Amino acid sequence: MQKFIICILMVSFAFTTAKGQVTPPIWWYGVSGAANFNFYTGTTQNLNNSLTVPTPFHKGTGVRPYASILVEYRPGPVWGGILNVGYDGLGAKFDGVEAPCNCPADLTSELSYVSIEPSLRLGFKTSSLYFFAGPSVAINVNKGFAYTQLKQPNTNADFSSVNSTIFSGQVGAGFDIPLSAPNSESKVSLSPFISYHPYFGQDPRNIESLSITTVRAGIALKFGKGHKAPVQDQPVAVAAAPVVVSDVTFTVRGPINALPVHVVSETFPVLNSVFFDDGSTAIPSRYILLTKEQAIGFKEDQLQNAQSPSGTGRSAGQLTVYHNVLNVLGDRMRANPTATVSLEGSSAQGPKDAKEFAESIKLYLVTVFEIDGSRISTHGSFKAHPSSEHPGGTKELVLLRAENRRVDIESKSPELLVEAGGGMMKPVQIITNQENPLDFDVVFNVDSAQEKVKSWSVNATDERGTVQHFGPFTGNQQGLPAATILGDSPGGDYKITMLAELNNGSTVTKETSVHLLRPDPMITNGSRYSIVFDFDKAKSIAEYDKFLTTIVAPLIVDGATVTIHGHTDIIGLETYNQKLSEERAQQTQKIIERAIANSGRDHVKFETTGFGEDANHSPFDNNLPEERFYNRTVIIDIAPVK
Repeated sequence: MQKFIICILMVSFAFTTAKGQVTPPIWWYGVSGAANFNFYTGTTQNLNNSLTVPTPFHKGTGVRPYASILVEYRPGPVWGGILNVGYDGLGAKFDGVEAPCNCPADLTSELSYVSIEPSLRLGFKTSSLYFFAGPSVAINVNKGFAYTQLKQPNTNADFSSVNSTIFSGQVGAGFDIPLSAPNSESKVSLSPFISYHPYFGQDPRNIESLSITTVRAGIALKFGKGHKAPVQDQPVAVAAAPVVVSDVTFTVRGPINALPVHVVSETFPVLNSVFFDDGSTAIPSRYILLTKEQAIGFKEDQLQNAQSPSGTGRSAGQLTVYHNVLNVLGDRMRANPTATVSLEGSSAQGPKDAKEFAESIKLYLVTVFEIDGSRISTHGSFKAHPSSEHPGGTKELVLLRAENRRVDIESKSPELLVEAGGGMMKPVQIITNQENPLDFDVVFNVDSAQEKVKSWSVNATDERGTVQHFGPFTGNQQGLPAATILGDSPGGDYKITMLAELNNGSTVTKETSVHLLRPDPMITNGSRYSIVFDFDKAKSIAEYDKFLTTIVAPLIVDGATVTIHGHTDIIGLETYNQKLSEERAQQTQKIIERAIANSGRDHVKFETTGFGEDANHSPFDNNLPEERFYNRTVIIDIAPVK
């Protein structure tokens, strides 16, 4: 296989795209044949309903055939698509085992499928090398296996509990070698290729833990029809076309509010997870633990006046509420004597370590809040559900594994947990004072700056011609406090000029205007709600539809302003997190807009922004697991009608 890959790379450097007198085909049709190098991992022992072998099998390898018919779409030299439909042999022979009777045993799988593999094709203008990637859908056509064991008859039968369809993905590379003459309209191409089909999604059975990883190496024969290109009798000098500059969109959003102090009644979601330090089963000291005497007088209402003067109105005060999660749980269980909870521990060290986490929390609730121990069950497992760590992931594992070292509080009692917000604890109502919150910023937006723009800056020119320069910036969005631009001025109209240097070396200038006023020393009241997501996209915005429709939307009156901010933690690529935060914020707005429209209200103004992992706007730090959890959020502020 290594020689095959080296061969492809050597040929890719040796060949360049031929410049013949025939335009290349847009559509190609052909066939392919390959060898599937299959690698089995996991465990299988219950082969079917009538045969459970005495010793489980764990690993296996095998080579099986692959054959397909294919269609390839190439509208240009770079982007295109491929569709393969074919027979996919995924059989393998397992490593031999020893039965308890000292009898050698062997197992051979003959699983095979009809696979459908659409792919995105990426090529190059000056090379015949191309890459492809896409999903894979496989429909089972053979469930057979062969089991042999010394001192007993051989068994040839079918696996039970086989998934009729499996969904996975594939990524690979190939190289097109032309077999036809450059001036021939009938094109023939021979294309060696190699592809990788990862194990996730490729679970052939819905029992046990068997999975398959495949490396496929083969060759495709493709046919296409080109067209004669017009030939000029004399060479004609052509003037160089002017470089077309990719345009960028520049917008400015003035402050949403002109009030320097904003009192917010916040419905704060309480995570139903307690995170444990590495190497210890004791409840970490950052969680607020009471004595038995202190617990007698504890009421969660005491947490209502958590103050936080930060720019986004979050941080320390809200974390104080969360770090009282065990006291809130104890108070609620004490007030609802029929409510029960299940403490689900998880630890990479194993179920025993994880259950000790849960037992530490149970001991606290029993001894401090005097909760009957029969109302609290404890369990332990290797992995949290949902997990922050994706199978096969290799990046930022220290942060992700810290999030999986935890105890999740689960309950069917509505007095303790609510469905809205992914089954978290019932929220706590707190009052926060915001000083100079983000809503008072002037926000500059440069569409697709991270893809098209090297850097950009802003000039703000007042009515007297005084110019202030801000920047350079590199992201899609940047906020500046209105007071920074106003200086000593009470207000006025400002001409805003954006100067951007594009990645291709050209420059772009855009102009707009904004009206600013000095904040009025008043205090106003508003409402805030939050929705918190699991890691990456494990939680869909659709799960919050009921919460946003029945709880949040009814509070929005005609003429109100709704500010929606999306955020993420620091795990992952900055560009990916920026897009993720924007999508969550925009989908949140759509759900609320639909609910408002259905109730017959209108004249509601939305200000929706995604900030990604931007540390200047993040509600919390990213040092603790709970901080990263809370940063995976959309925050909804409902401002009063002026």
